[in-house]
Amino acid sequence: MGLIEFSKLPINTLVGADWKTFKAISKGREVHKGWRGKYFLTKVVCRILSLVAPIQNRRFRKRLAAGEMPEDPVFILGHWRSGTTFVHNVLSCDKHFGYCTTYQTVFPHLMMFGQSFFKKTMAWLMPDKRPTDNMELAVDLPQEEEFALSNMMPYTYYNFWFYPKYEQEYRDKYLTFQTIDDEELQGWKATFDKLVRISLWNTGGTQFLSKNPPHTGRVRELVKMYPNAKFIYLVRNPYTVFESTRSFFTNTIQPLKLQELSNEEIEAQILATYTKLYEQYEADKACIPEGNLIEVKFEDFEADALGMTEQIYKVLDLPGWEEARPAIEKYVGAKKGYKKNKYEYEPRTRELVEKHWQYALDQWGYHL
Repeated sequence: MGLIEFSKLPINTLVGADWKTFKAISKGREVHKGWRGKYFLTKVVCRILSLVAPIQNRRFRKRLAAGEMPEDPVFILGHWRSGTTFVHNVLSCDKHFGYCTTYQTVFPHLMMFGQSFFKKTMAWLMPDKRPTDNMELAVDLPQEEEFALSNMMPYTYYNFWFYPKYEQEYRDKYLTFQTIDDEELQGWKATFDKLVRISLWNTGGTQFLSKNPPHTGRVRELVKMYPNAKFIYLVRNPYTVFESTRSFFTNTIQPLKLQELSNEEIEAQILATYTKLYEQYEADKACIPEGNLIEVKFEDFEADALGMTEQIYKVLDLPGWEEARPAIEKYVGAKKGYKKNKYEYEPRTRELVEKHWQYALDQWGYHL
């Protein structure tokens, strides 16, 4: 158990942003009264830490920027709470994969300088379980890279954690890229490429393994960047996804937000964003070359993780299954006693899901 509970953080994760990004994200945004102390403390710490960011930038340009990417990435897609974390953890047992670590998500500018010190400090402070479920949490474990990207540039959907009143704007610009301008898009691509290169350097992998729900709305641009990228798209019972996402967003946003947001507003955002992601993915998945996409029901993966992982390797023609199998089998075996959150669907949940997400229930055959 860490020294500080996640729900009681005196600062938010923007402490790890570079100063330019912090200023751009906060420009023109109102910080509500109850969070001004957290904002100013975060701002002060960010300003101090960002002074060393140029050291990493110089090292990156010298060591990594000009190198070629060994292999196009593997992207794990799917709405939040669709089982992407479990699949990510399973596949990351294969040592040929590299990934963004939990430490990297908070301090992406302290990777090639000062990592040892700041990692020890972070490990000492952070909890050993995620606040919204029972999944393990540690500085070197795989994590979704959107958190890191939100500290590297202002063009990310996760700005809504800090300024939730602008969630729709962030959704249209940076989740689905529908209203993003060309300068922002090129900045996003350059920053993501930088993150991938640093992640591979940090973990010693040769192929980047991404787990990032926001990428579900960016398939078209990801294929342009990485023409031979592989995609794993996860779906899960929409009733469970709604209940779990509501819990995840409601709990996670509390220590991060700088504006008030009601539970009803959070629900409305979840319902709208789910549909936006679904529609964008369905429209763009035809861009993925044949043989580079597999769609998986999480319930099937959960029932036979080892067998489904082997199928993913075969369908996507991923290398190294036999070498990776012992480590994957060991990890899967250790998780058999894992206690998940249980959901008993409220009448309100059934009503909202069936009213707003009936298309998903029908397409994937999820009915009560």
